[in-house]
Amino acid sequence: MEEKMIRKQTREVRIGNRVIGGQNPILIQSMANTRTEDVKGTIAQIQKLTAAGCEIIRCAVPTMEAAEALADIKKGITIPLVADIHFDYRLAIAAMEHGADKIRINPGNIGSRERIQAVVDAAKERGIPIRVGVNSGSLEKELVEKYHGVTPEGLVESAMDKVHIIEGMGYDNLVISIKSSDVLMCVKAHTLISGQSDYPLHVGITESGTITSGNIKSAMGLAMILSQGIGDTIRVSLTGDPLEEIKSAKLILRTLGLRKGGIEVVSCPTCGRTQIDLIGLANQVEELVSDIDLDIKVAVMGCVVNGPGEAKEADIGIAGGVGEGLLIKHGEIYKKVKEEELLSALRHELLHWGE
Repeated sequence: MEEKMIRKQTREVRIGNRVIGGQNPILIQSMANTRTEDVKGTIAQIQKLTAAGCEIIRCAVPTMEAAEALADIKKGITIPLVADIHFDYRLAIAAMEHGADKIRINPGNIGSRERIQAVVDAAKERGIPIRVGVNSGSLEKELVEKYHGVTPEGLVESAMDKVHIIEGMGYDNLVISIKSSDVLMCVKAHTLISGQSDYPLHVGITESGTITSGNIKSAMGLAMILSQGIGDTIRVSLTGDPLEEIKSAKLILRTLGLRKGGIEVVSCPTCGRTQIDLIGLANQVEELVSDIDLDIKVAVMGCVVNGPGEAKEADIGIAGGVGEGLLIKHGEIYKKVKEEELLSALRHELLHWGE
């Protein structure tokens, strides 16, 4: 019997045309790496990310021109748009005036209480949620001294201090993010803050690294956090094409049973019995199934000897041999085909699945 993960009950927050928190699905977020002032380029990238499965997009707003560009960007996209603000409170207000569905700020670097109040008032007037972001790299000096270094406890205190400031200004339409590049620190901080607050949490391991190292760190950290039922939106932060972030996020959620849909491809490691280019074949199959919306498992096996047995837990599988290949359904050989016809035969079966 499949064990179902119990998610922590958080309050619901509306971001544009989506709702997070409560028992709503965990949404996948990414960040455009185009210049926000480049409206055409930014829209093109967001459209690609949306097609890949991105559900919330964040754009940097370092200039007034970028804030004003949000209005035109909004016209060309279909997912909620989050404005990422550092330091200048006027950019936060301008971003909201030009259609941002949510703003991300760190009240600690916005400045005086009056400036924070001006941002909160603008958000309250439009019903726009504020994501309060705290990062281990910018923890306040007094909290570093209090906890003798950067610690999970210090991160949580910093985040809750900022939440209380905004609550004190009469606004509680909030999302919290509390990030560190240290996986275990990040996990502990999320565990602690989840016990102190019912605001939705945006989860990610910040500055996690390149495609390989970043994926490993993100998968480990997100798995440990999400498996506790913590998290309402996620981002896999990678130094690379944002499309890779979406692929990884979808796979993490599916692996944890937090998302259905999409074909899962499993493949055996290569060994001395392998007589085909298994690595190439597995990559071709992943590409082949990327646009097929089925909730099934496809196995890719490297030899016809052990292939059928090893693929028995998959719904359908292929096993390659010299000059021929096998189509396997639920562990039983279904059809023999020529090696060069293996991929097209698999796609045909998938496109007619269930008929």
